[in-house]
Amino acid sequence: MKEQEPKTEPHKARYDLRVSETGPEVATLAIAGDWKLGEDRPTVSPVVQQIDTLPGLKRLDFERESDSDWDTGLITFLVTIVQHCSEREIETDLGKLPEGAQRLVALATAVPERKGARRTGKRENPLARLGGKALGVIGQGREMLEFIGEACVAFGRLLVGKAHFRRSDLKFFLQDCGAGSLGIVSLISLLVGLILAFVGAVQLVLFGAQIYVASLVGVAMVRVMGAVMAGIIMAGRTGAAYAAQLGTMQVNEEIDALKTLGVSPMEYLVLPRMLALTIMMPLLCLYADLMGVLGGLIVGVFMLDLNPMEYFHQTRESVDMTQVWIGLFHSLIFGVLVSLAGCLRGLQCGRSSSAVGFAATSAVVTGIVAIVVATAIITVCCNVLGI
Repeated sequence: MKEQEPKTEPHKARYDLRVSETGPEVATLAIAGDWKLGEDRPTVSPVVQQIDTLPGLKRLDFERESDSDWDTGLITFLVTIVQHCSEREIETDLGKLPEGAQRLVALATAVPERKGARRTGKRENPLARLGGKALGVIGQGREMLEFIGEACVAFGRLLVGKAHFRRSDLKFFLQDCGAGSLGIVSLISLLVGLILAFVGAVQLVLFGAQIYVASLVGVAMVRVMGAVMAGIIMAGRTGAAYAAQLGTMQVNEEIDALKTLGVSPMEYLVLPRMLALTIMMPLLCLYADLMGVLGGLIVGVFMLDLNPMEYFHQTRESVDMTQVWIGLFHSLIFGVLVSLAGCLRGLQCGRSSSAVGFAATSAVVTGIVAIVVATAIITVCCNVLGI
């Protein structure tokens, strides 16, 4: 019998590892001593090299003392050796291993590892990543245009009286978007008016022109800020709610059931939500304007010692109906954009619970970005038109 020991690095672990030829085309791997993860153990490479040097090897037997200590460190070592032998078409015999080790090794090698399951450290080409992002943006743009087209078709069917949705749903969404949002709109708009008045007062009081705080707050709130703040609030509150509702229905396959029954999800689910938010946004904008002016009045009266009637008259002289209509137009566009963003992300939701949260977050981000972009475009157009 010829016995060879694999070359291993010096260690302090209490183990004994030997590879020996026990017959024609047969070798035995004897493993003795304690074998635990917390101790320094030999690497697999010397043993694999020793097995590869044995000529004509067809079978490898494993031996181990049954009374020695071992844990998953031994199983990992054995599985690696068994897999290597399988690749070289060398038969392995685990009959002399402890019964527990045999079961664990058999369990680990019962199902082959799926190809590509392991992550590799190969870095993706930056150009490929950029191309993938560009294709993703193009795909999302196509889906958005398709969704807007379907929404326009549904709205056209509504105008001719052919759209099918429950009127009770429309009433519920109107109440939710309107009366249900007054509290948060009141608080935010009042604070925004306070902030605008305070920032303006710090500078205007230096010139003795504190009365123009009323003009500053009135024009800013009525023309842009009231609509913008109401739109952002509704994007975070109602747009996210729409995305979560439709996303949950997508996960529960309720939207698929509607399509199977021949009911258009665009008319039955999206249209009442879009109508409700579009109708209520101008009203919320007017209310936000009023609360913002009230916030400026508080600063003017209690900080600048202005007379309330004087503040009121200055606001009335500074704000005209053109600015009011511009603010209402802003709010109308914001209502359409926020409702479309929420419903679009909801219908695009995946089939898992985490996808619902992602859809709600994406709806908020999309809605706010759309509001900012629309504000910039309308402002430029108003400047070109001279209003």
